Amino acid sequence: MEWTGARYADQPTVEVTTWVAAPPGKVWALVSDVTRMPEMSDELQSAWWTGGAAGPALGARFVGRNRHERFGEWETTSTVVTCDPERVFAWSVGDPAEPSAVWRFGLEPRGGGTELSQWMRMGPGRSGLSFAIDAMPEKEQKIVFVRLREFERGMTATLEHIKHRLEA
Repeated sequence: MEWTGARYADQPTVEVTTWVAAPPGKVWALVSDVTRMPEMSDELQSAWWTGGAAGPALGARFVGRNRHERFGEWETTSTVVTCDPERVFAWSVGDPAEPSAVWRFGLEPRGGGTELSQWMRMGPGRSGLSFAIDAMPEKEQKIVFVRLREFERGMTATLEHIKHRLEA
């Protein structure tokens, strides 16, 4: 993956993939349960459904509480924008019309198990990263690059946690 030169306005993306020795239904049950995702993430501390939602459904909303050593702690409200059971679970962070990010799990039956991918796109809406860029516009490309690398490492670790949990 090549991100050098990416600016926030370019809406850069990152994606990681792994194969899980479990059927898509079992993988789906885990990746679409946002309340369990903090168990598999260093940054996401807690998550809960809100606005009457009790589980994954198109338009359902959830709140996530995050922590990062450089950015501190914050909460975001996300909206499920794709909910295709055993295939795709995606959500936009913040305003669905102008999200600060979009995240997605993709599931594909393969080789008696599931090929699982996690993908994310920055922007186009403002995020916490926008404040760092505002303060140091000359370093925007480096700021974006470093954050994308952090996302890639975190997503790789999340998929490894999911794989380990489902294959145990």
